[in-house]
Amino acid sequence: MKFKTVFVCQKCGYEAPKWAGKCPECGEWNSLVEEVKQQESKKAPARTRSFTDFSSEIVKLSESKAVKEPRIETHISEFDRLLGGGLVKGQLSLLAGAPGIGKSTLMLQVAAELSKNLKVLYISGEESISQISGRAQRLGVKGDNIFLHCETDVQKIVESVQNVNPDVLILDSIQTVYHPEFTSSLQCG
Repeated sequence: MKFKTVFVCQKCGYEAPKWAGKCPECGEWNSLVEEVKQQESKKAPARTRSFTDFSSEIVKLSESKAVKEPRIETHISEFDRLLGGGLVKGQLSLLAGAPGIGKSTLMLQVAAELSKNLKVLYISGEESISQISGRAQRLGVKGDNIFLHCETDVQKIVESVQNVNPDVLILDSIQTVYHPEFTSSLQCG
C-alpha cells in the first residue's frame, strides 16, 4: 500500500504537492494543511484482514464471556504482574517513563528471559549495536535467540520482522520511528 502527502487548502479544498504560505487557488494565507492519502492503484488489491479491522455485534456486558488467554511469563515478577501475568500473543504494550530511568535496560532483561524459549527481535532507534552489546555484557545477557537491529525507518523495520520472523518484537523507542513517505514525521518543532 502506497501513500502520498498532499497539502489541502482548508478554505477552498485546493490540493498541492508541496506546502506554500499562500493558496494559489483562493489566495488565503497559511491555509494549506498536510494530509496523507492512499495512492490510487490501477487494480484494487483484495482486502485482507489487518489488526485495525475489528468489529462485533452489540452485546450486554452481563451476557459477554471472558476468554482466558494463555500468558507468556517473562520471569521478572513485577513486570509479569504489571502485564496481568505475562505477555499475550499478539499483544502490544507501551512502556513509558522519563529518560534514563531504565526502560531500555528492563527491555533487554525481558528479551534475555524471553529468548530462553522464544526468538526476540530487538530494534533500537536510539542506540548502536555496540551500546546495546555493552549493556548486555554488564547485565550478563547472552541471548543467541536475541537479534539486534538499529533502525528508525518503519518500512525497513517491517522488512526486518519479515526476515527474522520473531516471536517477540521490542521496539526501543517508538518516538524515533518514521515513515519516509510521511514528510511531517521528518519535521521537528
